[in-house]
Amino acid sequence: MTDRKLKVGLFGIGLATYWPQFEGLEERLTAYVGQMAEKLARPDIEVVNLGLIDTPEKAIDAGHRFREADVDIIFLHVTTYALSSTVLPVVRRARVPVVILNLQPQASIDYRSFNALGDRTKMTGEWLAHCGACPVPEIANVFRRSGVAFHQITGMLHDDPVVDHEIADWIDAARVAHVMAHNRLGVMGRYYNGMLDIYSDLTAHTAAFGTHVEIVEIDELARLRREATDEEITATLATIRREFDIDPDCDPTELRRAAGTAVALRKFVDAKKLGSLAYYYESSPGHEYEDVITSVIIGCSLLTAQGVPVAGEYEVKNVQAMKIMDSFGVGGSFTEYYAMDFREDVVLMGHDGPGHIKAAEDRTKIRPLKVYHGKVGSGVSVEMSVKHGPVTLLSVIEREGRIVLLCAEGESVPGPILEIGNTNSRYKFEIGARRFVENWNAEGPAHHCAVGVGHIAGKIEKLGKLLDLEVIQIC
Repeated sequence: MTDRKLKVGLFGIGLATYWPQFEGLEERLTAYVGQMAEKLARPDIEVVNLGLIDTPEKAIDAGHRFREADVDIIFLHVTTYALSSTVLPVVRRARVPVVILNLQPQASIDYRSFNALGDRTKMTGEWLAHCGACPVPEIANVFRRSGVAFHQITGMLHDDPVVDHEIADWIDAARVAHVMAHNRLGVMGRYYNGMLDIYSDLTAHTAAFGTHVEIVEIDELARLRREATDEEITATLATIRREFDIDPDCDPTELRRAAGTAVALRKFVDAKKLGSLAYYYESSPGHEYEDVITSVIIGCSLLTAQGVPVAGEYEVKNVQAMKIMDSFGVGGSFTEYYAMDFREDVVLMGHDGPGHIKAAEDRTKIRPLKVYHGKVGSGVSVEMSVKHGPVTLLSVIEREGRIVLLCAEGESVPGPILEIGNTNSRYKFEIGARRFVENWNAEGPAHHCAVGVGHIAGKIEKLGKLLDLEVIQIC
């Protein structure tokens, strides 16, 4: 985890030869760049605005300044014709993703007023204030020949919702890439025996996302639970009662056991500075560690809702997907296929263990379970459905040493669910349940994925471009 802000670089380009020829043009274009800086501004980011770069010498200096400022992404505002030699040195030295802003100051030139100016020098200056599209092919050509990846936004500087939406998506994607690069992922325990699909290459994840992986021990979690005070447990129990609907059949002893573990989990992730956690453990019957691991579900659900996603079954790939979705602000709940309803053409999906309670349709329920299916012990668990409306599914895939992002957009729809003390939702896809399942499976993901509210496949695609990861969208 980090307190470092996302740093967004901005520079405009022009041609110094024009300034003595066309009065007021330099000031006008500089103002455009300032207006773009205002458009990029967000409370949680820092905009590094280098203004108008109009000579190769200034370009070299700008590259150094961006590198010294440690920017995460650069927006290149093309205000008029400019030489590509005033662009390449900037991005080549900075070596971060660059988005070309091909933006006119307005929708079109006022041809009648323009042609009525009567002074061809003034007319040319007015034209140059609108001809940002002119050098974009030149810039793109040089970028391609130089191996510089670039992205484009084309439109108007003002009153263009498409441009505003695209800029916001690129900033959101850059913010998530920044979060992932500074995240500390804890892994505790071991894999669930025999689930070959979830085994992960931790080095590949560090290389792809920049995530630091911290191997942590259940011993420390157990110690923190032993040290939890009655006051801390009582306070956490009050939080649980406030955040969940508790089934009257829940044993008060089990709730207090879960609250004690929740206290320890919060201290644990704080001490280790974790932004996410993947775990699985079994221990031996009657052992302290078994008692700990069978009481983590409520605490892990609270952590997930607080921006520290927790995945069971040691599912590293899926906790990465959950972290991505949560960093986009859409939730990110652990899920897998439950069944298919061919009458309603929906796929039932959910999972045992932690859920993202902030993504729930209603208040999440706590249910007593006599057995955790496929796992050790018994106790209490959570039951919820994801908010009805648009959703996005995300799977992080490991394929031939590469990380791939697989996503799909659908709808969480109302209807009966399996009331078994697990997360469970009904999802409908425009391509139909049969085709969705077959197309999703064909990409070879692990059997888990993360689900978030809203349609954000476009943002995930941009994240993939920033990280140089393949993104596959099923629907």
